[in-house]
Order: sequence, then structure tokens, then C-alpha cells
Amino acid sequence: MFSQFGATAESLSKASTMVFRIGTDAHLYDDPDDVSIAPLLDSKFDSEKCEALKRLLALIAQGFDVSSYFPQVVKNVASQSLEVKKLVYLYLLHYAEKRPNEALLSINCFQKDLGDPNPLVRARALRTMAGIRLHVIAPLILMAVGKCARDPSVYVRKCAANALPKLHDLRLEEHTAPIEEIVGILLNDNSPGVVGAAAASFASVCPNNLSLIGRNYKKLCETLPDVEEWGQIVLVGILLRYVVAKHGLVEGSIMLSSRSLVKYNSEREDLEPHLAMTENPGNISGEICSDIADVVSRSYLEGPEKYLSRLSCMDKNTSSMDISHFTSSKSNDDVKILLQCTSPLLWSHNSAVVLAAAGVHWIMAPKEDIKKIVKPLLFLLRSSNASKYVVLCNIQVFAKAMPSLFVPHFEDFFVNSSDSYQVKALKLEILSSIATSSSISAIFLEFQDYIRDQDRRFAADTVAAIGLCSQRLPDVAKTCLEGLLALALSESSNKDVASADEEAVLVQAINSIKTIIKQDPPSHEKVIVFLVRSLDSIWAPAARAMIIWMVGEYNNIGGVISKVLPTLFRYLGGRFTMEAAETKLQILNACAKVLLRAKGEDISILKKIGGYLLELAKCDISYDVRDRARIFKNLLSHRIGSPYLEEVQDQPEIKDLTHVLTESIFGGQTKLPSSEPLSYRFYLPGTLSQIVLHAAPGYEPLPEPCSLTYDESCDFSTDVQGIKTPGVGAAHNEPNENDDSEAVSGSLDEENTSDYSSQESMVGSSESGGSYISGSASDVNDNAGPLIHLSDADLTHRNVAEVSEENDPSGSNGVDELMSKRALESWLDENPGLNQNSSDLGHVRKSLARISIKDIGGLVKPKSYTLLDPANGNGLSVDYIFSSEVSSVSPQLVCLHVSFRNCSEEPMSDILLFEEESNRSPDSSDQSVSESSPVSRSEVSTLVPMEEIDNLEPGQTMKRILQVRFQHHLLPLKLVLVCNGRKHLVKLRPDIGYFVKPLPMDIEEFSHKESHLPGMFEYIRRCTFTDHISELNDKYESSLVKDNFLLICEKLALKMLSNANLFLVSVDMPVAANLDDLSGLCLRFSGEILSNTMPCLITLTLKGTCSEPLDVSVKINCEETVFGLNLLNRIVNFLAEPTP
Repeated sequence: MFSQFGATAESLSKASTMVFRIGTDAHLYDDPDDVSIAPLLDSKFDSEKCEALKRLLALIAQGFDVSSYFPQVVKNVASQSLEVKKLVYLYLLHYAEKRPNEALLSINCFQKDLGDPNPLVRARALRTMAGIRLHVIAPLILMAVGKCARDPSVYVRKCAANALPKLHDLRLEEHTAPIEEIVGILLNDNSPGVVGAAAASFASVCPNNLSLIGRNYKKLCETLPDVEEWGQIVLVGILLRYVVAKHGLVEGSIMLSSRSLVKYNSEREDLEPHLAMTENPGNISGEICSDIADVVSRSYLEGPEKYLSRLSCMDKNTSSMDISHFTSSKSNDDVKILLQCTSPLLWSHNSAVVLAAAGVHWIMAPKEDIKKIVKPLLFLLRSSNASKYVVLCNIQVFAKAMPSLFVPHFEDFFVNSSDSYQVKALKLEILSSIATSSSISAIFLEFQDYIRDQDRRFAADTVAAIGLCSQRLPDVAKTCLEGLLALALSESSNKDVASADEEAVLVQAINSIKTIIKQDPPSHEKVIVFLVRSLDSIWAPAARAMIIWMVGEYNNIGGVISKVLPTLFRYLGGRFTMEAAETKLQILNACAKVLLRAKGEDISILKKIGGYLLELAKCDISYDVRDRARIFKNLLSHRIGSPYLEEVQDQPEIKDLTHVLTESIFGGQTKLPSSEPLSYRFYLPGTLSQIVLHAAPGYEPLPEPCSLTYDESCDFSTDVQGIKTPGVGAAHNEPNENDDSEAVSGSLDEENTSDYSSQESMVGSSESGGSYISGSASDVNDNAGPLIHLSDADLTHRNVAEVSEENDPSGSNGVDELMSKRALESWLDENPGLNQNSSDLGHVRKSLARISIKDIGGLVKPKSYTLLDPANGNGLSVDYIFSSEVSSVSPQLVCLHVSFRNCSEEPMSDILLFEEESNRSPDSSDQSVSESSPVSRSEVSTLVPMEEIDNLEPGQTMKRILQVRFQHHLLPLKLVLVCNGRKHLVKLRPDIGYFVKPLPMDIEEFSHKESHLPGMFEYIRRCTFTDHISELNDKYESSLVKDNFLLICEKLALKMLSNANLFLVSVDMPVAANLDDLSGLCLRFSGEILSNTMPCLITLTLKGTCSEPLDVSVKINCEETVFGLNLLNRIVNFLAEPTP
């Protein structure tokens, strides 16, 4: 009537949806193409920024790509609003791997947030940094984690523990030791929340470094009940592994219940009995099944795969287990504490915690104390339907190895109608394992109901369980046999409603009957005859095949079966073509066995029927049946007489051989393999592997008992090697990290501090038409003057005149004129008995002798790299070295000297090196080099065109200069080398040491710049330097006398300048009474990054003696964080690498 008020179902639905969305953020999902996001991100108001960021996260949740907003989002990371920071962090975590260059722009803000007063900000900053999975910032993340591991906030320390696995997943081997030490620090934490997270990190990072657990074992056990539930699971497993590795197995436990396991190192008998699931018939109560317990113990220690493979090979000498050491749960305090602290966990609300605690008691507790795990496990069955299957999988193992645990509680494993099929099957297997003479009647009553269940698969499993019970309890075998025969007849009568499930019940009934008959065949002859007479009504092919197998296997055990054989084979011959393939195969097998054992008057009839069956089988449609018939016809030729084998009949030796072969195949009774091979694959309780029955990723068996040997009384240092944590305190600062105030109070001229710049080592190389000067010791005139001079750095102003004299080109001033008298006396130890007061002695030990190194460009040997070897270049060898020259085209270009050598016997022509097309930018040209930001995505590698080599004769070498701009200091540049018209793809790999140029400065300027780059712009690592040892040995053998300190300074300076384009600022040598002590020797280098002209300051501080490997502390101060960390790693690597 009022159409304007009409409403459709769709409009009402929309209206109701709008009502429910009032007051929520659901409206953010309605307009994915909202163009107002960008202005909101640039707004001055935090509320509008939050609105925009929420819209972006909503679009991400719907699957839209909103990475185009990345630059606008990144700049908001510096916002003071906590809500904005959280949203920005979520966005960055999602797109950091797709936009790594832009993500690096926010690193400095993250480092700043690590010092925020709000612990939530610090924690979220660390979580976001750890989520940015980039190798270049891994050292920075490690430093941040080391700082947060000592944070006063529990939440921040917990986030630090959670960040360690993410850092470890980057596979940076050089950071393994620092990460493990941080794990040790967090395991020693007083907060249970931090300990739980640290345990998870330990399991991911260093699960085999059990020495970390030994330092805090008792504290971890005391903290265990207070740790969060999922942390308890991991920590329980770690503590168990530690106790086994430290103290071994517990005497009287299930692990040492087997005699063969206790005497493992003695001579062992045949291993075959371990495969048999047998038990002492007299032990009906089922106290313990030693065979299964033996398999369980070995599987826990070796792993099922290793144990079963060794068992199959029957090699008794391949095992390396040694279980000769064991301990007692009563006398060993560590075992006692572990059992006590895990006992309350048996009643935890978390079923996984209960299983973990039960696993500890199952492995470590004495057999008489294991019963305490029974009621908690049964309680889980009643209370948690979700975990019922997992709990039953573990109870199944416990019940097989020690049935007496669950014998009084068999009723708890009765099947409920609501149980799933998998749960029902496990309960049946457990019931068949714990059945006893007193409980078997009640169990069989339950089984009668289960057989009538509508789920015929479950009914078939019940029939299999009846067969298992008859094996364990021989007294009830007769009762079981009668019931199974009745069941087989009733199932065979339902031929009209045949199905796969119905067939499974019948087949399983016949299989169980076969198992019972196998235990005592002579007493069950009538049963076999009864089954033969029922063949006409048994329609399942598998069931018919098993009955025929029993006839063939036991055809000579009595007089009744032999009488029915002719009639049976006539029946089978008439129905042979209608039988299934598996039935036909068993008919042929039975025929062969009967013919071999046939005696009396029926033998002629059986031969005729056997020959007839073989002729039928030769024409069968099944390949298997035809092949088997042909084989049997040849093997049984001496029994049935074949006209095709007359030649064989005339050769008695071949006839005898055939008879022997036939008897060996069909003469004896066949031993059936175990029907449950997977049941022997046991894994540790509570693990995923025990559920899936194979080793899941990350699964490890128990460690070898008593394999952990170390001194637990050793002190545990909480300092992390290689981590400089801002704000930790002076105790964590590196020694001699800052110069003594007296040593830097006065400034020396630039000429006085260093006369060397690595740029000067290549002077004139560009003028030689692409050739470079190969520096060698022979190029330097040793008589031109001393390479290294000394000056006193203690009182600079007082010795200005002496220092200025050092620059005299004549070089006639000696060491005695350059050092102050007091420092020189201490240096040479000329007056050891001089009576000095303590203040004077302290002053002398703090004084430093400044070394001035003159031009050593001739000694610098840049490392040579191979661009193309002769084998791949058809005789053309191409090598290159990085040059210290600065490009005249652009300061961002790196210069290289490339050497082309013809190693073949034929001339080469038209040699040219140019950039691969895939590296070119659409807007770039070969004639110009565009400057861009170091993190810009549009930056591409550029190669200035090289002068072509027209002709290269055999054995000739020509050199060219290349000017290259790399895309990144870690990424190689793909080039194409053309020679004789052939193209060779090569890669030019960068060296970060030549992405800087020398920056001349004096010591005062160096200290000034260094003071402006503290905290997060300062990175420290340690390494070991050994190049000087061989030089010192050569010096002792020769007649030349050279100061050890000066030799080591020279080696260090040459090593640095040969691998990086730097300026040597100063070398400060400690002046002390001990002539062999180098501690405090300090070398300073300076450089400037080519791409952005930022200064890069490097300080090397040595510790140790001259005759031993030196501990070198490398410190870099650089505002470019990623570049500084990568340069630090490069310097540490080449300093630690011995010079060939």
C-alpha cells in the first residue's frame, strides 16, 4: 500500500549490517579504492594517520597490494603516537622483504625507539627489526637483541628471546656464538616468562649446546612450575635431554629393564627375537614386556630408523651406544629435582604439558614409581575430546611395554559411541595389550557388541583384537576360535549384501583363525577341514586364498586333510577360471606343496589334477598367474612328468638340482612376517613423530647417556662477544677504545701523523694506458730510510720541535731523538732498579709512542680476483684488482685495473667488456652516469665504456681501466666479455673496502669526528691476527735486527691498506716495562664513502704478546649503519685470514 516504505530482503540485510557495524572499524573494508589515504598519511593529526593506516591494513587483509604507500608510511615511523607506531610496525613487517631498500630507511628510527622510556615501544621496535629478514642488517639486529636482553622490562627481554630464532634463521654462521651466549643470558633470567621464551629459542638455535643448561639447571627446575604452559613443554624436554646426557639412564627404570640393554657392550645374541611380539606365557599379569621395552629404549636413544636399519642388516658392531653408566633416582640430586618439579605438571590444564611430564617419568622414574602417570593420563581421556587421540597414541606405547600399568583400568578404554574411528582402533589395540585372565570375559562381552556395530571397519578391527587376545592368553584360544568360526559362517551367509566393509570382517575372521591355528596346527586339523567344506559359501577372494594356503601349508599334519585333497582340487579345478587372481596364485602354491608331499594311492590323481591346473594357468589373463604356472611346470617336472622336458629327464644331475630347489622353496612351513611393522617405530612421548610414526622435522632422539662432560663450576660470563650495547655501562666497553686524554691533548700536523694515503699507491697508473703498478717489496729501496718512525704522544706540545724534525727528508734522526727520555727508558727497560714513585710509574705505563709511517705504497699488494679463467675463456685469462684512484667521471664510480692475457697459441682479436642488457636501466645511457640516492630503487649498475683491444698475441698481456658503479656493495655486476666474436658471461664481484676513498685528517680531527658518532653509530667486533708470527720466526733466523712492535705495526698497516682504500691517521704504541706486551697498540684509519661522502672511522686495538696470536678489536664509527656493519665484517674476515 505504501510502496515508498517497501523493503526487500537485500536492503534489510544491508541495514542490519550497518547497525552492527556502528562503533567498529568494519567500515574500513567497504572502500578499497579510497583515494583519501595518501593525504591522511601526510596529515598533521595522529587520528587521521591512524585512520589511513587502519585502511591500509584492512586492504592488506583483503589481499590488495598497497606497497605503493611504503615511502609515506615509513616516514611516520618517527611519530610520537604509540598507536601510530604500532600500525606502522605492522605495515613494515608485511612489506619489508618486498621493499628492502626503503625498509632500511627506518632502521635508525628503530634504534632510537630501542631507547624509548615506554617498554612497549622498545619491544615493538625489536619485534619489527627482527621481522625484517634482510642479511645486511643481521649484525644490527644482533646488537639490538643483545641490548634488549639486559632491558629492565620483562616484556622487552621476552621479545628479545623470541627474536633470536628469527635471527638464527638467516643462517649467518659468524653470529652463532653471540646468539648462543644471549640465549645463556636469557636462560639465567629471574622472570618465568623470559625463561619460557628463552627455552624455545634454545630449542631452535642450539638444542645440542647442553652446557648452557648445566649452568642454570637447578634454577630452571625451580622456575619450571611458574613458566607459561607452552614454555613448560619445551623446557621439560630440554631438562630431560640434559639429565640423560649428563648422568645417563636411571637404574630400575623402563629404559634399563632389558637385560640385553644393560649388557649392551657385551656379546649379544641373535637380534631376531626383538622382532617378535611375544611374552612369557606364565607372566599373565603382564608386569613388563621385555622385548617391547627393549625396542622402546633403543628407539628413544638411537631413533627408530637407525635401530631398525641396524636390525635388518644384522650387524652387531655398528652401534656406538654405551649404556654402561647409569645413575639412581634416589642418590642423584639432578634426577630427583627433575622428577619433583615435573610431578605437579601431571595435573596441568594443558594436555601437552601432562604428556611432557609423563614422558619424563616414563623415561627417568623407577618402574615402581611410573604408576603415578596413569591417573593423569586417564583424566585427560575423560576431560579433553580434542586431545584424546594424541593421549591414546602415547598410552598405547606405555601399555605395550608395561601392561601392568593399565590392567586395573581396562574399563576406561571401552569404546564410546561418540568416539571417532581412529580413537576406537587405538582403544581396541590397548585392550588387547592389557587383557588378563580376570578381565578377558568382560572384554569379550564388549567385543561382542563391537562386532555388531554398523561401522564394519571397526567390527573388523574388533575381530583382529580377538585374535591378539588369543595369542596373549592361550587359555582362551579355544573360545576365541569357536566364536570366530561362528562369525565366519554368519558373515559368509550374507552374500547378497556383500560390500568392501562386510568382506573385511570375513577376511579378518579367517586371518585370526589362521593365526590361532598356526600356534598348534596338529590340534586344529578338523578346523581346517571345516573351513574347506565351507569354501562354497565363503565368497571373499582374500578369505578363500587364506583357506587354500592353510590346506597347502598343513596338508600332511594328519590323516583327514589328505583324504579331502583330491576332492578339493577337483572342485578348485572346476572353478579355477572364476577365481580371483590372488586365489589362483594360492591354488598354484597349494598344488605345488601337495605334489611334493603326496603319498599313497592318491598321488596319480593329484598329478593329473596338478598338470591340468598348470595348463589352465598358462592361458590365464593375469601375467602373474601365467608366469608362476610356467615356473612351477619346470620345477615340478620330475613330479608330474612334462613332455616338454624330456631332455631334462635324461640328465640326472639337472633333475636332482630341480628337486633340491623345489624342496627348498616348498618343503618347509612358511613363517609369516609380523602383521604390524609400524608398531615398532617408537618415538619420544608427547612428540609429533609418535603420532605420525615417522621422524617429523626437528625431531631428535635422546642424547647418548653420559656424553656431556664439562666442569659445571666454571663461571658463566654474560658478556656477548662482538656486541657493543649502548648504555650498558663502562664494564662492557672494549679496552683502549678511547685514547688517553694526554695522548690526544695536542694535535700533530697531518704530515706528522701519516705520510701515507692509499691513493698514492697507484699514482701514475692511469697514465700508462691502462696498466697498473704491481706493488712488491723489490720495488722499494730499503736504503732510502726507515719505514716507521716513533714520536712521543704523551706530551705533544713539549715535543713539537722533535716531531717537526721527523719530517726532515734526510731521515737521519733516529729513534732516540724522537722519544722522550722517560718513555724511552721505560721502553728499553734500561733502569729496572730505578726507584720511582707510584704516580710516575702509572704515568709511564699510560704513555704512548706515536708512530709515523712514511710512504709504503710500493709494499701494498692489492688482492687479485679472477674474472675469467683460461679453461672457460678458450685460452683468455682475465684478472682484475681494485684501484685506489678516484674516478674523474663521477665520485660514485669504483676504478678497477683489468688484465687480459692470451694463454693460447693463437692470436685473439676484438676483445671488449660491456654491461649485460638485463642490468641496464631504461633511462640510462653508456655515456652518462646519473647520481641517485644509495637506497633508491631506480639505481642500477653502470659501466663506463672500455677501450677495445683489437689484437692480443699469444703470451701477450694488456691492461685496461674500468670505472663501475655497483648497484649495491654486496651484489655482483653481470658483464659480457666478447673475444673473437664469442660472448662469455662473467660476474664482477664488488669489494666493499674500495667503496670508500682516503679522507686525510690528523688525530685531533679524528677524535673530534669520533666523538660525534657514538652509540648506535659505533660497531665493534673481535678477531685474531696471526700474520706476524711467521715474520718473527724469519727475523730470528736471519741476522737482521728489527723491532717486534714496528714489524707488527707494518704488517697490520699493510694488511689494512691492501684490502681497503683508507688513510692511515696514526699508530699509537704503548710504552711499558714489558717489551713483549702489545696490549694497547692502536691504529687509526679514515675514509669517506663514495656515494654520500659520509666519514668512516676505523680503530684497531691490539691485545696480547708479540710471539702469540693477537686479539684485535675492530671498531667502526659510521653514520651509514648498514655500510658500516658490512665493512666491519669485511675487515674482520681479512684480518683473521692468514696471508699466503
